[in-house]
Amino acid sequence: MAEVATSASSSANSSARSDPLLVVVDPVARRTDGESVRIAKDVLSAGASHTKVCLPDGPEEFARALGRRGSRRPVVVGDDSTLLRAVALLHRQRELAECALSMVPVGPALGLARSLGLPTGAVAAARTVLDGAERRLDLLVDDSDGVVLGTVAIPPLPVPLPGRVPGREDPVAGPGGPASLRPWLRTCQSLVRTLASSRPARTALAPGAAGPARLRVEVDGSTLVDLDQPVEGVSVTPGAAGAAVVEVRPLSVGAQASPLTVSGRTVTVSGAHFRYRADAVVCGPVGTRTWVAREGAWGLTLPAT
Repeated sequence: MAEVATSASSSANSSARSDPLLVVVDPVARRTDGESVRIAKDVLSAGASHTKVCLPDGPEEFARALGRRGSRRPVVVGDDSTLLRAVALLHRQRELAECALSMVPVGPALGLARSLGLPTGAVAAARTVLDGAERRLDLLVDDSDGVVLGTVAIPPLPVPLPGRVPGREDPVAGPGGPASLRPWLRTCQSLVRTLASSRPARTALAPGAAGPARLRVEVDGSTLVDLDQPVEGVSVTPGAAGAAVVEVRPLSVGAQASPLTVSGRTVTVSGAHFRYRADAVVCGPVGTRTWVAREGAWGLTLPAT
């Protein structure tokens, strides 16, 4: 793992932030958009009193770098999976309450970063790290100690641009990824997408995601829907003030059925073994899963407005 320590120049010291930064750059971000990574490092190094840049080669080195941050404020450079990995690591170490994360979004999957309010341009995102303000955000913690920042979706319907599973290499990034595809390979991929789009939509679903599901959904101990009512889908999202927003879409026969929406602190879903998508990661199958909303459980530096 490469490490580079830099300090702000004397001409910039008057405006540099006093807190030192630990900048951890995800390897996929370096391969997919090295120019944005370089710009972000230059802006951060010029604007902070002291910046230490770590270039881990994999998830183990990423975890070690974050664990040895000391008094430095951690800044992750990468996509949604990078942010999820960092939050999960700090949660397992029980350090989320004391540690505010900053992020420069770079990479193939940035939907979560955008939904959280982070700018996705390298300069604007780096300036937010330097000049932004910490905001405490809610998250969901499940009974296996997993964390969810965005949405739980049952069944795990595909997302427009899938994120990477934390700890694995992105299958579409790096050498041979979109930035380096040969013209003939792009043509073949285009043909495959064209053929796939002519098939029924259900073929695009994740394994086990097609068709209605029979699930029991309980919110704070009260049953919202039971096994005798087939549902098209269930979503659980961190809301506000320590409450999760639960939406159940009953299977409609004839007239369109209205979604059932409630809020609560604890959500339990059970039934036949099911898969679900937690942010960008498909999990399961499980027979039951409980999520608990935690108010202000983690901090993220966002634009000061």
